[in-house]
Amino acid sequence: MSGWLPFAPCTPAACVEPTAAVAAAPRTVLRAVLRLTAVAVLLLAGIAVVLAPSGLRRRLPAALVRRWCRWVVRAAGIRVRVTGAAAPGGGLLLVANHVSWLDIPLLAAVRPARMLAKSEIRRWPVAGGPTARAGVLFIERDRPRALPDTVDTIARALRAGAAVAAFPEGSTWCGRAHGPFRRAVFQAALDAGVPVQPVRIHYRAGERAVSTTPAFVGADTLLASLWRVASARGLTAEVTVCPVVPPGRHRDRRSLARAAEDAVHGDRGKAPSKSMCAL
Repeated sequence: MSGWLPFAPCTPAACVEPTAAVAAAPRTVLRAVLRLTAVAVLLLAGIAVVLAPSGLRRRLPAALVRRWCRWVVRAAGIRVRVTGAAAPGGGLLLVANHVSWLDIPLLAAVRPARMLAKSEIRRWPVAGGPTARAGVLFIERDRPRALPDTVDTIARALRAGAAVAAFPEGSTWCGRAHGPFRRAVFQAALDAGVPVQPVRIHYRAGERAVSTTPAFVGADTLLASLWRVASARGLTAEVTVCPVVPPGRHRDRRSLARAAEDAVHGDRGKAPSKSMCAL
């Protein structure tokens, strides 16, 4: 791994809340299986639409796509609460903190967008092809020299009126801790002259301030994360659409990235140390 790549100190052992013993109960197992089945059905329906002729994809109402994204999260057993003003139309860069694979449909529930993802996903069996056809923009994270071309590609999409979604932390964090926003993607927003829409994602369990159950960090596997989420009870995803940052307010990507980071992380200040991530 290249030393410049984003890194989070969060690990399943140190940060993620362990699954309670009740998760092995037959009723809990049945509930988890039913939830995962519902998620699979919705995802297969989405893949079918992605593989359909492009004209059909373009005719899908944005409201229906947003509703489908909520259904995916809700099918996993998580309530969704979205607050804040609606995201503006036209070219728009959406940015959010990154905790879980659930963040992707949650961000698309705010506004359907072309997702920025690591290039390795394009080579994944089964998922790689549909992901590319869905309009995902890929970034070669292990090739710094390719970054200017990626920024240009994002800027072109933004100028064409598309929304592009990114997680500038570059890695998933447990939800108690967070990482700094990388600045490259904000250069694309500056070049295209489009606004930036910060979005804050929190996961809660009952009255608890933060739940790390949905976190997908470190060496955690997708299967383990899926089962942990589907087995849990009382989880809520809180999505806060922060005030948009209009074009022209910040002249360089450093200050623009900092403004978006402050909006997303609020008054939590700088990223906590590794010890602060632990339970």
